Amino acid sequence: MTHASSVLVRPLDLADETRWRDLFRQYREFYRLPEDEDVVSRVWGWLMDPRHECCALVAETAGDGIVALGHYRRFARPSTGTVGIWLDDLFTSPEARGRGAARALIGRLAEIAGAEGRSVVRWITAEDNHRAQALYDTVATRTSWVTYDAAPVHG
Repeated sequence: MTHASSVLVRPLDLADETRWRDLFRQYREFYRLPEDEDVVSRVWGWLMDPRHECCALVAETAGDGIVALGHYRRFARPSTGTVGIWLDDLFTSPEARGRGAARALIGRLAEIAGAEGRSVVRWITAEDNHRAQALYDTVATRTSWVTYDAAPVHG
């Protein structure tokens, strides 16, 4: 567990399900993803399955409980022969933004990466998510990589 000022970061727990679902729905809404309870339940199942690659941390503040979540997984980096940590999703409730929860979550992932001998903690964000980028620019190095998505070919 990590404490950053008044923020406690810890692994997601079974007892966190209701609040996690609320935050994950807000995250999906923020990125204009369609409402889909099957997706929410599937991801919860992944996070509760110790054999699944996806893991989660939550950030709590005194008096407010869980205010942020971070989903992550390890990924192989063949070009460097190393393994990194990929931060898939990071979300702080709107009322708690600017109070250090996201910074604390990223800091905890950096600690995990260091303890495990990982080579990097990496993530992407939307080009227009300027508020998040203002934080990210203080805790990480912006890269010059451009992201592409190719649709699967079926049949």
